[in-house]
Amino acid sequence: MSFAVSVLVPARNEAENVPELVARVDRAFTKLGLDAECAELLLVNDGSTDGTREIAESLRESYPFLRVIHHRLNLGMTAALSTGFRLVRGDLVLFLPADLESDPETDIPLLLGKLREGYDVVAGWRQGRKESKLFVSGIYNTVSRRLFGLTVHDMNWIKGFRREVIEDLPPLRSDWHRFLLHIAAHEGYRIGEVPTDWHKRRAGRSHYGLGRIPISLLDVLVVWFLLTFSRAPMRFFGGLGLGALVASGLTYVWLLSLWLSTATQKRPVFLFAGGLAIAGLLLFLIGFLAELIVNQGERLAELERLARAERRRGGPETEPGVETRERIAPR
Repeated sequence: MSFAVSVLVPARNEAENVPELVARVDRAFTKLGLDAECAELLLVNDGSTDGTREIAESLRESYPFLRVIHHRLNLGMTAALSTGFRLVRGDLVLFLPADLESDPETDIPLLLGKLREGYDVVAGWRQGRKESKLFVSGIYNTVSRRLFGLTVHDMNWIKGFRREVIEDLPPLRSDWHRFLLHIAAHEGYRIGEVPTDWHKRRAGRSHYGLGRIPISLLDVLVVWFLLTFSRAPMRFFGGLGLGALVASGLTYVWLLSLWLSTATQKRPVFLFAGGLAIAGLLLFLIGFLAELIVNQGERLAELERLARAERRRGGPETEPGVETRERIAPR
């Protein structure tokens, strides 16, 4: 069945918010003229322990567009998104939080409207945000804009994607849900932004503290490095190796001139230059090995893309730790 719109919502211990969330998505679909034949809400319950599972299951009878996927254990936001990206069926895919800091009734039309202007990815820009981590989050967003050339203001908020974007994403590592815009920008997709209102959490508590911000800053450097050099590692390792060899050669020239002019030896410097030359040669060797690994990795990635395409033709896929029981709306 082909769907126009999929709304993907990861949820962990959001029992108090889920009923209102689904009701607001229903109102948004109604205003847009979307029904269960062309729109869906995919709720990924990420190992909740507070009754989220039972409440979500009970809502499926009242809301035919609702599909519920369960992780038996808490696997994290990135894993929840990866599961959802594999199972959504819409041509346009929207990612919203379950805590109602984003209002689906207003934000779904905003994201869809911007996507229909021709953008491949749309990011929400929180307005009126009042949180203790706002300043540090601003540093993270600034670093991201400088490293990746992004022009959007809010990297880690609600998003909308065309299907081809999520199908083109590499396997997401832990906490890489924060870098979806970065990856899309690196692949050349057109990214837009739309201002959205921020709302204080109605119930429950945030699962993200200030301690994650320094980790995110380190992660963004790792993502930049991998996206920049993963397809041409020799540029990085070879560059370092060449620099080490040049520095070693210049040092030996200086030592030789010193010996010829004053008959003076600098044995510690001589040994250091020798070590630098060996390090340069080793870096070149590492670069060649990395190129071989990348070559094999690209072949495996192509096989994975073909396998994903085959699974999509063959029906929904399952994996250990994920329950895919769902109710499909009758035609």
